[in-house]
Amino acid sequence: MATAESCTGGGIAYSITSRPGSSDWFAGGAVTYTNALKMQMLGVKAETLAQCGAVSEAVAAEMAAGAAQRLGCQLAVAVSGIAGPGGGTQAKPVGMVCFAWHLLVPQAGMSGGSVASISKTETVLFAGGRESVRMQTILHALQGCLREIHRLQ
Repeated sequence: MATAESCTGGGIAYSITSRPGSSDWFAGGAVTYTNALKMQMLGVKAETLAQCGAVSEAVAAEMAAGAAQRLGCQLAVAVSGIAGPGGGTQAKPVGMVCFAWHLLVPQAGMSGGSVASISKTETVLFAGGRESVRMQTILHALQGCLREIHRLQ
């Protein structure tokens, strides 16, 4: 598993690595607060950033796919949002967070280790101050990971 984080500043990875034994299944993560790092480290396209903005499901999906691919993981979660207190607009208010979960699923009966990619995205508007938005984002991201893992079983 891998993480690609913006508004949580590594909080998802911190939560994961707080658990003993997480080194058995957690590869690592990328904290990409700037657009330049989203492109450089995760392969987010400049066109996607220009068309949709950093806080968008499209960018979160590219962040998650890039993390899965570049870190060689079966599951990656990505978040990009506006934790506040500033930075919000009417279209993208404070508390808006975009999530993406990207799974690489081995295909039974396929030769050469073929895999299918499955991506899920969603946007959530959280209430509260900066730390509350960040904590709610971390919890929601991890709950989504569990949901996606259970969906595969």
